Amino acid sequence: MSRLRTLGLVCALLVPSRAHGQASTSPAADERDVRNVVGAYLYGLKFNNVDSLRHAFWPEAKLFWVKKDGSLGQLTQADWYRGFAASAGKEEKGELRIAAVAITRDIASVTVVEDYPGSRYTDYVSLVRWGGTWRIVNKVYTSEPR
Repeated sequence: MSRLRTLGLVCALLVPSRAHGQASTSPAADERDVRNVVGAYLYGLKFNNVDSLRHAFWPEAKLFWVKKDGSLGQLTQADWYRGFAASAGKEEKGELRIAAVAITRDIASVTVVEDYPGSRYTDYVSLVRWGGTWRIVNKVYTSEPR
């Protein structure tokens, strides 16, 4: 299956089956929708695909981490996406997975673990359901050598 077709399938999962603007009617539907959004995020990471990341993240979302010097690092979406340009479409070696999902009404927190050959990243992403659609509004992460 081509990467473009796979992206199309991932993005199709982001479109709710209910009418736009309506909230999910069950916890199972909420979890499915949250996992689909985070799945688009993981696909974007795995294949350096900015379009998939844009589907998952709110445009004003920021990324935070503690730098090696102890200061707080921060990236806007635009700054982060520029970092993917040199590797666009390249598949990363490693396994990415959702480790935990917690949902309360219209907010969610998801723990993501990214195991790459030389490092492990742990991400905590925060999502909000607004206008009937879940989006990642914030990401904090840490990394450690493997």
